Amino acid sequence: MIPKLRAWDKVGKSISSVSEITYSGDLSYLSFVKLSGNNRLYGRESRLADDVILMQSTGLKDKNGVEIYEGDILKLHAIFLAPDDKIGYIEYSPKYGYSIIFEGNRLYRQEYWASTNKLNYEVIGNIYENPELLREDTKND
Repeated sequence: MIPKLRAWDKVGKSISSVSEITYSGDLSYLSFVKLSGNNRLYGRESRLADDVILMQSTGLKDKNGVEIYEGDILKLHAIFLAPDDKIGYIEYSPKYGYSIIFEGNRLYRQEYWASTNKLNYEVIGNIYENPELLREDTKND
């Protein structure tokens, strides 16, 4: 399986699909396809690797069929966590895989959230474009 990546462009302040990673001497460049608000393609860009943050797909989709990536903010409804919806963001760790980080840095490991009914979670944004969706003590600094 080829990993599916997207990138946060620190310069252009937008999320893009990665189309190519090129290594040239000591520098790494990423080429990506810029997406408009409704996900229509509108041109190619290249950036130095330090000017982007790569995010890999988890390979899972939410209740609306939206692919879930590192850095995505999810709304999760799971009675065993609490009767109310919880909001957290996806982060990868070698020890636990893709986990959801909730307020207070509580971790909900991939083996639990990925195996539950997909109708329980929904992508509502990402940590770069929608940080206001997270509470102050959940934000990834």
